[in-house]
Amino acid sequence: MLRRGTTGDKGAGPQPVPVVDETATARAVVDARGTVTGWSEGAHRLVGYPASEIVGRPAAVLLAGKPPARVLRSLIGVRRWNGTATLRHRDGHILPVTLLAHRRERDPGSDGDSHEWFLVSPVARTGPEPDEESRIGWSLTQSPCTTALYDTRLRLLRANADMERVMGLSEAEMRGLRVSEIVLDPQGEHTEELMLEVLGSGEQRHLKAALQLAGDDHESTWSVSLAPVTDAHGAVRGVLLSAHDMTEQHQARQRLALVAEAGVRIGTTLDLARTAQELADVAIGHLADFVTVDLLPDIEDDRELRAEKLPSPVLLRRVANQSVLPGCPEAVVPLGTVATYPDTSPAAECLVAGEPMIHQVTADGVDRWAPLAPDRAERVRRFGFHSVLAVPMSARGITLGVATFSRHRRPEPFEQDDLLLAQEITARAALSIDNARRYTRERDTALTLQSSLLPQRLPRQPAVEVASRYLPAGAQIGVGGDWFDVIPLSGARVALVVGDVVGHGIQASAAMGRLRTAVRTLADVDLPPDELLTHLDDLVNRLSAETDGTPGAAADIGTTCLYAVYDPVSRRCTMARAGHPEPALLSPDGEARVLELPAGPRWDWAACRSSRPRSNCPRAACSRCTQTA
Repeated sequence: MLRRGTTGDKGAGPQPVPVVDETATARAVVDARGTVTGWSEGAHRLVGYPASEIVGRPAAVLLAGKPPARVLRSLIGVRRWNGTATLRHRDGHILPVTLLAHRRERDPGSDGDSHEWFLVSPVARTGPEPDEESRIGWSLTQSPCTTALYDTRLRLLRANADMERVMGLSEAEMRGLRVSEIVLDPQGEHTEELMLEVLGSGEQRHLKAALQLAGDDHESTWSVSLAPVTDAHGAVRGVLLSAHDMTEQHQARQRLALVAEAGVRIGTTLDLARTAQELADVAIGHLADFVTVDLLPDIEDDRELRAEKLPSPVLLRRVANQSVLPGCPEAVVPLGTVATYPDTSPAAECLVAGEPMIHQVTADGVDRWAPLAPDRAERVRRFGFHSVLAVPMSARGITLGVATFSRHRRPEPFEQDDLLLAQEITARAALSIDNARRYTRERDTALTLQSSLLPQRLPRQPAVEVASRYLPAGAQIGVGGDWFDVIPLSGARVALVVGDVVGHGIQASAAMGRLRTAVRTLADVDLPPDELLTHLDDLVNRLSAETDGTPGAAADIGTTCLYAVYDPVSRRCTMARAGHPEPALLSPDGEARVLELPAGPRWDWAACRSSRPRSNCPRAACSRCTQTA
């Protein structure tokens, strides 16, 4: 290796100055056939042969005897070999050497073999290296690792420059002190306990320490190794402490853990406000001291959300906020309230730009927008906000709102890694919020459709009093295809219908409307309940065939139905059900009982109206069919 330098002759210009003794190492190159193809001056110095006498000759002429078979076997298929070899010097004496051989591939375009061997061996020094002992001491004090040497009494003997930098003390100021006296922290006492174990066992110990060092505003994470220092007889004479700053790696692991936690905690429901609150709860403490989530006011209007240009000033609705302080005293906008955001505010700027932004809060910056939002400016000054990170919330090509992360307790400002982390968890929340928005919109549409298809008021019947109530099982289940109806028939009779289309959403509601219309049409034909359900089953099968393969539609349409006809003249109630739960009968004395109505055929509660033999009955599978009352 050469280093550029200057000589005494200024006119000569820069001259290369050697800084590496090329003759201190013997180097040779041997091809795959064992012929020497390269020879260094160090090899000449070691073996006595100049390059002109050895290059092109077999390498075997250098050996004092043949190489052992085990050595030859060890060279098959390996990339590196090391061991000892016995050479014969040019003057005839035997020369034992240590040898390191590297197998290296040759240039594919070159002629000859595909590989060769590069051999190196150190040339013995003629005398002691000057300042060798001093260099050993320098290697400790000038090591880039944070290092200190302690004696058997755990008193500091030596400290390198990096330890002095980290501790903010010189070696002279720390010499003779223990770790617990230099670092007044429980970690110092724990370190000393492990150092005693090292002195007793002679084995290394490791620990992870979180420290707030002098002059640092934030806590740092260190990986500490404690190794025994032994003499020539193996006796432990001290402990060498080596520490490595792992703060960045520790923070990276924390960020990954937060992303994983966000994947579990955000989007647990299809409730928009709760999803936004989950985002604020996840980010608080780990990423920010105060978090707000604001969405565009008309969150249901796709046209507004897809608008290329936002109105100025920006209007946003506060959906969620969270703070490290109880009660969120930093919040100015109440939940659910629409507020105006000046164009110079972080929320408005990031929405207009469509990119996340980091803002360092300064007194001059607050003064510029304080007249437009005096309440917010007062909170910023009171709590000492110094860094704000604003991230736009978007999903599937639409802008939903903005999440704002602020710091006033943590002294360090937001950095690029924080921005990437905030983007990741905000993107997860935005997708969940969009899912909740779409679900809410579809549910409201289905509910409106279903309500319009259900009877708005029940018809009056001369011999029957009818009352009904529709109550969904739960808000999160979704709107299904349940329906009921009261159909006047001839002869003062009345048909009572209760049905349910399997599934939820608009598809189920639309199918329910078609089936309800079909039941009314079939009822006008005055079919018996079992035959009516048979025709209804045929209709369901046709609907399933129509929707088969249609995108967004269910492959099969399933429905249950209970159809009853009451005749006030004969005082008979004839009913049939298809998969629907059995009806309940409430007697005048208040007793209620469930009627055991078969799931398929018609059953006349008073008496079977069929006069045909059971063998010819179309519902012969009915085990409860009777011929007489």
